[in-house]
Amino acid sequence: MFFYLLRRLVLAASVMLVAITILFCLVFLVPGDPASVALGPRASEAQKQALREHMGLDQPAIVQIGRFIVHVAAGDLGEDVLTHRPVNQLIARALPNTLILALSAIAWAIIIGIPLGCWAALRPNTWLDRLIGLLSTSVIALPAFVVAIYALLVFSVTLKWFPAIGAGQQGDLGSQLQALVLPSLTVALSWIGYLARLVRASMLEVLKENHIRTFRAFGIGDRLIALRYALPIAVVPVVSVLGVGIGSLLSGAVLTEIVFARPGLGKLAYDSVISRNFPVVMGTVVVTSGCYVLANLIADLINTFLDPRVRQEL
Repeated sequence: MFFYLLRRLVLAASVMLVAITILFCLVFLVPGDPASVALGPRASEAQKQALREHMGLDQPAIVQIGRFIVHVAAGDLGEDVLTHRPVNQLIARALPNTLILALSAIAWAIIIGIPLGCWAALRPNTWLDRLIGLLSTSVIALPAFVVAIYALLVFSVTLKWFPAIGAGQQGDLGSQLQALVLPSLTVALSWIGYLARLVRASMLEVLKENHIRTFRAFGIGDRLIALRYALPIAVVPVVSVLGVGIGSLLSGAVLTEIVFARPGLGKLAYDSVISRNFPVVMGTVVVTSGCYVLANLIADLINTFLDPRVRQEL
């Protein structure tokens, strides 16, 4: 188990290294000069050149990449070119809102999607199975930003059930939860349908296994078999998919934050791209990539705990 964890950590570090390198190369292709953005249009060329030297933008690309990787490894994501505040502080303020939104969406997807998949698997080819299949396939095809816009128009503007923008009042838990419901359901909607279809297919396969037939031969009820013996095996693919799909889930959270004006990483990254604030853009992408890699690592460890077949292969 120790060597398995060590291999996963080395792989995670390698993925982060490649992601940071690609990110830095892409930033060089984006038009815009951080020095011009920071100093404004009235700054002289000498002032801009002095700021470029201070930021290290006059050095070769390979030197800049190496220095950035060293700083990231030390926990330093640079300085905001507009406010001159550490990027770490900006991300530390925005990250909790994004994590709360993403985790809430995962919770909705698990709470709603897994039971729907179980019900459909226990009643295959019935009207309930077909209805769940129709609804789940329909919501999978809906883009998150489209759902966010229509949810905002219907439930916030027309019905006035939820606040239209923001993350609620500071210190007021009820207000924050009310502001969280609509964005989290928006992000979770497609995942609810996806998990329902995945759990249904996985449950049907597990219910055909020999040990399930043995339990039925001993007179154990179908509901007990499904919940106690089949479901723990059937959810193993769900954990893997959630780990791999955390990237798309975070991208959905980013778009949702922009629509609902929530103060998270997505809103911070969007504003930074518009203003050509490259250090903040790179910092948000690095943190998002780190969350993706960490989620995959946790998913692998959970799979190892849930599935004895994986432990035997270690």
